[in-house]
Amino acid sequence: MRQVIIYPGDDGYWIAECPSLPGCVTQGKTKEEVIANVKEAIGLYVEVLMEREHNVPEDTLEVLMV
Repeated sequence: MRQVIIYPGDDGYWIAECPSLPGCVTQGKTKEEVIANVKEAIGLYVEVLMEREHNVPEDTLEVLMV
């Protein structure tokens, strides 16, 4: 499980980023689509790290509302 940030992009698409996995960013036409896309992106990202015998970063993101 990873925390992600989802927000509307300028072009009408939704953007999703996974801060604990640098560069893991995707988009989708709807919130549902971007959530499915980011789940797939996270899985592939972690799979590649493991194949290359790299450490998978911990998800240490702390979310605060200020």
